[in-house]
Amino acid sequence: PTVVSIVIDRSGGGRGDRPSDEESGRKHGREQGSGVIINPRGFILTNNHVVEDASDIHVHLQDEREFSARLIGRDERTDMALIRIEAGDQPLPWAPLGDSDRVQIGEWVMAIGSPFGLSHTVTAGIVSAKGRREVQPGNQPGFFDFLQTDAPINPGNSGGPLFNVLGEVIGIN
Repeated sequence: PTVVSIVIDRSGGGRGDRPSDEESGRKHGREQGSGVIINPRGFILTNNHVVEDASDIHVHLQDEREFSARLIGRDERTDMALIRIEAGDQPLPWAPLGDSDRVQIGEWVMAIGSPFGLSHTVTAGIVSAKGRREVQPGNQPGFFDFLQTDAPINPGNSGGPLFNVLGEVIGIN
């Protein structure tokens, strides 16, 4: 229940997981990604590319509640973003953050997200490698330390959590 679907209204045509539509001669699109609630006050981790250039951010919870979200911060270099929903007095489930430095090669993991618009889809796999530096998000030079897994990650999974067997978030897909 801590995993959310994120639907973005985007004008100007960003680089999301779905192609933009042509309407009135301008690029408009409704694109989808995933995220994970990381505390009861409504803070959600996702990928920067999921929310960049968003005109509106909509968050859908597993219990069918929907919220508008606002961007708190983002980092292009690491492709990470933090958004927040205001749920008032309504309780929000949240996932604890784990320590990705303690992950072992061969450890089982689960990826949860909304591939192809199918919310709360779970895939499983193992950690194949740690410390991958060959991946450069957005072709940004720099030092990155990625986990590699064979858990299937499809369009719409972007921004969703990678959980260890303890239910802790150890990565963002």
